[in-house]
Amino acid sequence: MGDNLEPIELANEATGGLPTADRRPRMPEPLPVRLVVIDDVHLTSPAGNEELLNEFFVDLLGFERNADDAKIIYRADNARIFFEVVEVPACRVNYRPIQIEVPSLIEMEMKLVGAEIEFTRQKGLSPGQDSLLLLDPAGNWMEILEARVVW
Repeated sequence: MGDNLEPIELANEATGGLPTADRRPRMPEPLPVRLVVIDDVHLTSPAGNEELLNEFFVDLLGFERNADDAKIIYRADNARIFFEVVEVPACRVNYRPIQIEVPSLIEMEMKLVGAEIEFTRQKGLSPGQDSLLLLDPAGNWMEILEARVVW
């Protein structure tokens, strides 16, 4: 059974060796957050909340801030949130929360506790459908869910 074993020759540096640098453009890593939406989201924010929004969406949740400083736009892995800055409080048409998927609900809960942000933990009808319900600095409702990995 083992009579026909021949040693495998190693490649020398002239024919093999170390790989060369890959010159193809590098794809950016996916962001850790996803919005559970079909299209981009448009929300309002009172004037003067830009720094609080940055801390909430970029530092806490993991969104990416758009490079355009004239507008407040946060990018998730699949969609964006556009904020329109208003001087007077806007009348809200509905109070449905924006759903945000994160990799770990427990880690997000620890971050919210550390940042002293009030939230409500909701239990769903089925096991594993827990979520966190909270207000962003602009007063918009957010529901944070744990991302489901489909194998």
